[in-house]
Amino acid sequence: MKIKMRLLILLSILMGLSPGSAFSQSQVDRSERVKDLATFGGVRTNQLLGYGIVVGLNGTGDGNVAATSQTIQSLLSRFGMTVDINAINAKNTAAVMVTAEIPPFSKPGNKIDVTVSALGKATSLRGGSLLLTQLVGADRETYAIAQGNLAVGGLGITGNDGSKVTVNVPTVGRIAGGAFVERMVPHPFETSAAFMLNLNVPDFTNSMRLAEAINKRFGNGTASAMDGSTVRVNAPKDLNGRVNFASALEEIRIGKSLPPARVIVNSRTGTIVISEGVRVTPAAVTHGSLTVRIKENQNVSAQGPTIVNNNAVVTPGGPPVVTPDSQITVDQQPARAFLFQSDIQLSSIVDAVNAVGASPSDLVAILEALKQAGALNAELIII
Repeated sequence: MKIKMRLLILLSILMGLSPGSAFSQSQVDRSERVKDLATFGGVRTNQLLGYGIVVGLNGTGDGNVAATSQTIQSLLSRFGMTVDINAINAKNTAAVMVTAEIPPFSKPGNKIDVTVSALGKATSLRGGSLLLTQLVGADRETYAIAQGNLAVGGLGITGNDGSKVTVNVPTVGRIAGGAFVERMVPHPFETSAAFMLNLNVPDFTNSMRLAEAINKRFGNGTASAMDGSTVRVNAPKDLNGRVNFASALEEIRIGKSLPPARVIVNSRTGTIVISEGVRVTPAAVTHGSLTVRIKENQNVSAQGPTIVNNNAVVTPGGPPVVTPDSQITVDQQPARAFLFQSDIQLSSIVDAVNAVGASPSDLVAILEALKQAGALNAELIII
């Protein structure tokens, strides 16, 4: 019953209803804003990557890693110093990879957060400082410069006897606002003749409704549905007009169509999500359980008697004899059956499955069997 109540409450919350309400489509406001359904094509974050050096570690660095020593040698040479690579011990230094995401419309001088991850043998980056590091994009152009002190949430301690205590991940740290944007990422917002609205979840009905809502607001011919994922919207030529137009476009509300009928089962945790459109055609299901218990015992007995000769010499018998004793018990609970009538809805499916006390693994087997029999009119997804 607890599983049943949790499932019903979860589905009620997901559908915007109170736990005691009925699953009625008329009670649910399915209209959503355009900004929640779609994104502007080309307006997105971009990933940046860089290779750098963290210094100031308390003996938790890379040590004698060749790549780190070579980096230090190259770095010092820029300051007019010549150092033998074999004389470098990088125990207080670590080679790291620096990653970041640059938001759309970022301008030179804006700050972004960076993540720093150890690349070599470093055991902790706590207390370290990242030296000036270039962050490049996929086109190998530099878009940001990072530097600063790391904030590390993990902790790693190693004793002289080899014992070790690790809390979280001490080899990864972050620098809030640790990089300055040096170059803008080009985007089509200012130059393209039209906006491309890409639906977060492709759906032909939503694509058609989105185009109709835009045309109703701004006039016929403004938008056209290109496919189930993209709607083309003619954009003003003036930049200020584009911003105002995009703002108004995002606030348009459309009636979202029902999602496809799906049953999603997480076989590891037992989490089950059933969408509202799931239906079951007439089918009978029998559910039972078979338990087999095997108990192993070992019977030990002496092999032979002890022999005492005339000279009082004791000769023991042979090694004891071990005889295995297996006991097998079979316990089969009576099978329980239930019947799905025609056009069964969500609540009836939940009631029937919980009535037989099905475990998560049993439920997966029942749903798979219904799908194979053609009685489950929904897509079954097991994760």
